[in-house]
Amino acid sequence: MTDTRTLRQGTPRAFTARKIRRGRKALAGYMFVAPFMIVFLAMFALPLLYAAYFSLFREQLVGGNVFVGLENYTRAFGDEQLWTGIARVCLFFLIQVPIMLVAALAFALALDTGLTRLKRTTRLGIFVPYAVPGVIATLMWGFLYGPDFGPFAQLAEAVGLSAPDFLSKHLMLGSLANIVFWEFTGYNMVILYAALRSVSTDIYEAAAVDGAGQWRIAWSIKIPALKGALAVCMIFSIIGSLQLFNEPQLMQSLAPTVIDEAYTPNLYAYNLAFVGQEYNYAAAVSFVLGLVILAGSYAFMFATDRRSRR
Repeated sequence: MTDTRTLRQGTPRAFTARKIRRGRKALAGYMFVAPFMIVFLAMFALPLLYAAYFSLFREQLVGGNVFVGLENYTRAFGDEQLWTGIARVCLFFLIQVPIMLVAALAFALALDTGLTRLKRTTRLGIFVPYAVPGVIATLMWGFLYGPDFGPFAQLAEAVGLSAPDFLSKHLMLGSLANIVFWEFTGYNMVILYAALRSVSTDIYEAAAVDGAGQWRIAWSIKIPALKGALAVCMIFSIIGSLQLFNEPQLMQSLAPTVIDEAYTPNLYAYNLAFVGQEYNYAAAVSFVLGLVILAGSYAFMFATDRRSRR
């Protein structure tokens, strides 16, 4: 009986049937992946390749688009406005991200240890600003910052003080950092809180039996367990900081003398393309910014991985 089955399985017909079944399974897998791949190619890969191709040309009054090779990239690497904008968003990153992540970590630890009442309501209240569109958040804070009509100005006037100029050259970067802090602290808090909930409570109970208090458990167990989640938050923050656009673009109408056309790299590329009509050079600037983001993200991941191996 066994020999008969073995012989049947070894026949060409059985081999063909198995091949057809494997082909159907593979086809089903491709069909499931196909919608994503179509959207990915149509909305990301093909536009990116076209932009890369477009960045190798230059628009001229005579002759139209002329192939110039890497000339736009050479210009971008020597563009003082671009690198000033990159330096500015790096300073923005150093100001805003540490404060935001410390606040998100504090909120996540407080929620996880039960130090706050109405945990669900508190968690939702901290997260709600992230659900507010960035345009609405910037317009709202622009009203609050107003030196003539904002509530801060009215409060200062009521107590006989001069109104704080949040839109001045020296305070603008901090004002933008405050908007982004308000928007994204809850988002990072949710990531950290979810990571804390995945840690087994047995570890906390064992530490409590050994006499460890809540502060000791948080410092020695919870925070080390959050290294991976904190790394994810940091990567997102690096990318988001270097791509800063919505907030300065909207605040430009309130402080046009402070926020110029190259205040951030993304704002610079936008103005090059849609104000200066330099589409080719704007594409090259965008790719240079992408290389800077890639280099910054890789440097952070390399440093984190090297430290974890020690």
